[in-house]
Amino acid sequence: MIDEFSNLGFGFIEIGTLTPKAQAGNDKPRLFRLKPDEAIINRMGFNNDGVKSAVEKLKARNSNILVGGNIGKNKVTPNENAVDDYLICFHELFEFVDYFVVNVSSPNTPNLRALQEKEPLKHLLQTLQNENIKKEKSKPILLKIAPDLTNSQLDDIVEIIQETKIAGVIATNTTIGREGLKSEQNLIVETGGLSGKPVTKRSTEVIKYLSEKSNKAFPIIGVGGIHSAEDAIEKLQAGASLIQIYTGFIYEGPALASRINKALMKG
Repeated sequence: MIDEFSNLGFGFIEIGTLTPKAQAGNDKPRLFRLKPDEAIINRMGFNNDGVKSAVEKLKARNSNILVGGNIGKNKVTPNENAVDDYLICFHELFEFVDYFVVNVSSPNTPNLRALQEKEPLKHLLQTLQNENIKKEKSKPILLKIAPDLTNSQLDDIVEIIQETKIAGVIATNTTIGREGLKSEQNLIVETGGLSGKPVTKRSTEVIKYLSEKSNKAFPIIGVGGIHSAEDAIEKLQAGASLIQIYTGFIYEGPALASRINKALMKG
């Protein structure tokens, strides 16, 4: 859908999460709309046809829009071998994407979030960055983090980014929290990551904290509960350099990107 989305006013498009081998993802149903909350719970589980299939589709696209490759590990790969999966995806995609996203923050792959802990994360990012700088022209690597991290964990993230010299952060992924929801109880109790309006405030807080703590040392892509031009501007004012939409695109429709662009052009 890259060529189609490129006509809607987006400046860049991110694909994934991709894994080395194809996998079916979690059992259906695995996507739930919480309409009173303008939210979604998903537990897709990195369903994809594998990185090689994605490369073939990337080769066939016509638009020149910037594309990011979001990479992860297969469900069956143990955490101690996770780095190998990320490296496979990195090398396979390198010629066909403009930047990389290291996804260690999805709640839907068992134990994946354990890779956000300081030492495993530093090892993973440093290994990828070492491969990156061997290339003739390196590409930006960004880390996608959960909104559920504590301030002390966010401090670790800032330190790791500065040590590994990766390009920046995507803040934030979905939350496992369920506070203050108005939807039916049978939906609220579904396992998975919650996105949409309920994460607006927390994702903005994370962006602001990282921006201030690092003294704006690296770019942040802001994502989480952007349903309007006002939401987008709030993320940018909090310290985001770029923004992404997901759930807002579902609830507000394909004109949302255009409305955001027009508001930004008005200043």
